[in-house]
Amino acid sequence: MNGKKTLGGKALELGKQYSVPIMFILICAVCIPLSGFSLSYLANEIVARMGRNCFLILCLLFPIMAGMGLNFAMTLGAMGGEIALILVADMQIWGIPGVVLAMIISIPISALLGWLCGSILNRARGREMITGYILNFFVGQGLYLMVVLYMMGPIIPIRHASIKLPRGYGIRNTVSLLNMRQCLDNLLAINIGGVKIPVLSFLIIAVLCLFIMWFRRTKLGQDMRAVGQDMQVARDAGIKVEQTRIISIVMSTVFAGFGMIIYLQNIGNMPTYTAHSQIGMFCIAALLVGGASVDKASIGNVFLGVILFHTMFIVAPSAGAVITGDSMVGEYFRVFVSYGVITLALVMYEMKKRSMKSLAGQQLALAQKEEEQQ
Repeated sequence: MNGKKTLGGKALELGKQYSVPIMFILICAVCIPLSGFSLSYLANEIVARMGRNCFLILCLLFPIMAGMGLNFAMTLGAMGGEIALILVADMQIWGIPGVVLAMIISIPISALLGWLCGSILNRARGREMITGYILNFFVGQGLYLMVVLYMMGPIIPIRHASIKLPRGYGIRNTVSLLNMRQCLDNLLAINIGGVKIPVLSFLIIAVLCLFIMWFRRTKLGQDMRAVGQDMQVARDAGIKVEQTRIISIVMSTVFAGFGMIIYLQNIGNMPTYTAHSQIGMFCIAALLVGGASVDKASIGNVFLGVILFHTMFIVAPSAGAVITGDSMVGEYFRVFVSYGVITLALVMYEMKKRSMKSLAGQQLALAQKEEEQQ
């Protein structure tokens, strides 16, 4: 009997822990047949989106490891990648050399933005996520626009007329990356059962996964995990808490810059002023859909999240058209779900934190009462 209760309790606990992935599995199970898409089409789309998005989502693991939660400021790194691609497009260096050069150029830009972000987040302990979200808007709508719209041309030399606005300075709304399109995806690509496998893209993702697994075992990785568990205990152990937190954000933004370059070379063009606007939101939503939480995430959560979240993204418009006669219902639904998943995760995290605080208070009161009785 006790064994049955224990099994039931474990099942309930697992159900609560993986409630979001289970919900998305059910949504996909309903929407896939209604969409009318063939399995080969879905497989092609999902594999392509995995190669396009996984690297970006993996960069979120470093701040979570350091206890800084979901890094909404990863968008700063994405902006660094975009600026690097603009400069490479101006140089007219395409293909694999262009991608590699863009990654190299993005490193100092993304690292500087990450350092500034980390320094600010250290002054906003306990409110890192909302601060990162505000920084995302401040840099995206302020600093980035100032650089791309006004400084490129007069201050930062831009020679190629095809990417400049007709007035002579500022960058056009769209920068063509057609000569770079899918250069990573097509190199070493293989076709299995009608499904294109971008082998090189997956190898790059695998290298980052191996790096993360190795990094967790290093001294710095152990320091990050210690800081994430308890900053005061980590400080007492001699760990430089503030510096470690900044390093986690810098690593996240630098890898986000690389991820954005991989993402945009797959697309083949860059919407200069909007490419980064929703990238952080969708990456965080996909990670949460994979079963991650604000304070715990794994590589497995990344891959499961990409599969479930993007399957929903692919089939929702067609399924919405079948159910309601209007495909826009599916569009609204998937955007609503993106924001809804993040909101639910934040609410659950806050409830868990308050519950743990209340439990700690009760234990402290009980200990004090026992001392008084003795």
